[in-house]
Amino acid sequence: MPRQRLGQHFLEDAGWREQIARAIRVSPYGMESPTGTATDDYCWIEIGAGHGEMTDHLLRSGAPVYAVELDRPLIERLQRLAQKHANLTVVPGNVLETDLAAIAAGRRIRLYGNLPYYITSPILHHLFRYADLIDDIHIVVQWEVALRLTARPGNKSYGYLSVATQFYARPELVLELPREAFRPAPEVGSALVTLRLPGENAKLGLENGVAFLEFVKTCFGQKRKMLANNLRGLAEPARVRKLLEQLKLRADARAEQLSVAELAGVYRAISSAK
Repeated sequence: MPRQRLGQHFLEDAGWREQIARAIRVSPYGMESPTGTATDDYCWIEIGAGHGEMTDHLLRSGAPVYAVELDRPLIERLQRLAQKHANLTVVPGNVLETDLAAIAAGRRIRLYGNLPYYITSPILHHLFRYADLIDDIHIVVQWEVALRLTARPGNKSYGYLSVATQFYARPELVLELPREAFRPAPEVGSALVTLRLPGENAKLGLENGVAFLEFVKTCFGQKRKMLANNLRGLAEPARVRKLLEQLKLRADARAEQLSVAELAGVYRAISSAK
């Protein structure tokens, strides 16, 4: 029985499960390990494994699979599945409190999850803490969230979550999933999004990514306001406008118009001007 408080929507349709399996390369019709690595060099971590709808597909890769699940009845069901598969380990608990590095134990990480819509952003931020250990993340999310993760500057969906995601990863909207693929059917459509790591951070060389994203959050504090106004607490508006002009950006620029690299340039300029 799905629990509403946990945001559970199980991927019931076998056809869509197979399409996802092919997209993330764990289908017997198209399996390959990432970058040619052997299956003992990486592991799968599944977030919210549910009834094991996708766990079976992940197990076929031959790599160790760690199924993270919070719901006790579902944990018991997954533990019965683990008795049949030596490469499956059930990890009871909340993914937001889970140490992915300890689970992986030196292996590279691949991630799959059908994320509860109401905590998608906190889960992504938790995963990005382990960005150096992760090769790719495949997540089923609400359609609107998928648009936000993949949005480019100037798009109405572009915002803080877009920048945070693209700082750490290279997102791609892979599949659009209908409501009817799930039980119970959610109120909105969903999508499979793949995040390949690293993202822009590999090029930018910022020493403190967390501080940069806090700066970005300030930039988007009031989305329709100019940067010079949103950054008033860090520098005088006239100073911000001058720095923007020095960076060959419009003095009246808004955060939603700037790429991750351009926001990083503004961050460096303001940090060095203090």
